[in-house]
Amino acid sequence: MSRLIIVSNRVAPISEGLPAAGGLAVGVYDALKETGGMWFGWSGDILTSGQPQIKLEEHGPVTFATIGLLRRDYDQYYRGFSNATLWPAFHYRADLVQYDRHDFEGYCRVNTWLAQQLVPLLRDDDVIWVHDYHLIPFAQALRAAGVKNRIGFFLHIPFPASQVLLAVPPHRELVQALCSFDLLGFQTKPDLRAFCDYIVNEASGAVAHQPDGLTRIEAFGQTLFAGDYPIGVYPDEVAELAKAGERGKAVRTLKETLHGRKVIMSVDRLDYSKGLVERFRAFERLLDHHSTARNNVSFVQIAPPTRADLHAYQDIRLRLESESGRINGRFAELDWTPILYIHRQYERAVLAALFRASHVGYVTPLRDGMNLVAKEYVSAQDPENPGVLVLSRFAGAAQELTGALIVNPLDIDGMADALATALAMPLAEREARYRDMMGQLRENNVSVWRDRFMRDLTQMVARRGVALPFAKTAHGEAQGQQG
Repeated sequence: MSRLIIVSNRVAPISEGLPAAGGLAVGVYDALKETGGMWFGWSGDILTSGQPQIKLEEHGPVTFATIGLLRRDYDQYYRGFSNATLWPAFHYRADLVQYDRHDFEGYCRVNTWLAQQLVPLLRDDDVIWVHDYHLIPFAQALRAAGVKNRIGFFLHIPFPASQVLLAVPPHRELVQALCSFDLLGFQTKPDLRAFCDYIVNEASGAVAHQPDGLTRIEAFGQTLFAGDYPIGVYPDEVAELAKAGERGKAVRTLKETLHGRKVIMSVDRLDYSKGLVERFRAFERLLDHHSTARNNVSFVQIAPPTRADLHAYQDIRLRLESESGRINGRFAELDWTPILYIHRQYERAVLAALFRASHVGYVTPLRDGMNLVAKEYVSAQDPENPGVLVLSRFAGAAQELTGALIVNPLDIDGMADALATALAMPLAEREARYRDMMGQLRENNVSVWRDRFMRDLTQMVARRGVALPFAKTAHGEAQGQQG
């Protein structure tokens, strides 16, 4: 059996017998244990001098291969192009894009260097699965080094519409690099459509939708395939975590603090893509328009720090602290604080228990690839008394979780109305919505996501250079001829 090689920017810490950091880590690690293989990526260490060396650690059939980055490489590859250019652009925030040609050169250089570190560790029949926007040029670098293995790529964040991607100066180089993979995976069909639109209209390529659900693509002299693979969670595992923590200290403290008031719960990394300011203002609008919510509802926002060395993230933290202080100043009473804004990290089991204790899950990003918090919130609910999910239409999860109250995060009044509806929703409707969403979550859990991608990737055989039966219309649109 071929080994599986996982490549990601960071290698998730895995401790046997302890809950993993998230569903992705669990799903990927399970696959590695089944097939045997390696997880390769940055260790998180930033070195000021010297030559970084690969550290190999064996855990049963899995090898963890990690390596540090020099400070200049970290600044250009990670802080610079990955997170100051790609992250805002792919989240439709072209206004926040910061581009520096030297950062892009560093991004490509580090991808090439990382690929060169991996090459001596590879075997001829290994299957390589690369993850996320930090590593778009990785397959191109492997191909340049002579690697002929099957290589897949999964993008965990949105893929932007062509007119947004064009704001990134080296957009063509990025898409050309993506075409060096055998299989591209996107979270949703709209993301896949956006990529195909670029291929046809900006790269003069061609696409054809296949009977098996994949899309065949010909561009930049390459033939590859692409599909949508919505990532999931293990809903029953989350439910067990939540149930086990029902009587834990965190839930007891929350209930004692709120004295039986209803709870609206949000958990997000501190990021401008999450729509946090808009969310705070919609809660304020709820208190303005629905006086019965005052002193009867509390909003708990947990926002762990992230990328604290980037100015955009420092700005969003200051704005949230200002907004929560202003709103609490307007409405707070001696025995009630409307917003509990918590800027720290909690264990996954604690969060699951807090989700179960809350009445509304409030997940309203401005743009998100999937958003597993939405799926974990639903999974954590008590089947006999479930809460209600209020979910942004711009989260990938909205494509599946149709039992949620779907909102536009820019519509402050609309979100406030949805919160009021959720708080007043009768039990029978809450139960019906919960059953619908849990059925979807079980049908498409993280193992299904992983296994579908791996099945399609392992079936990629000798397809490079195969001519595709495409024709162009008079308007330059690609038409696939099936059969």
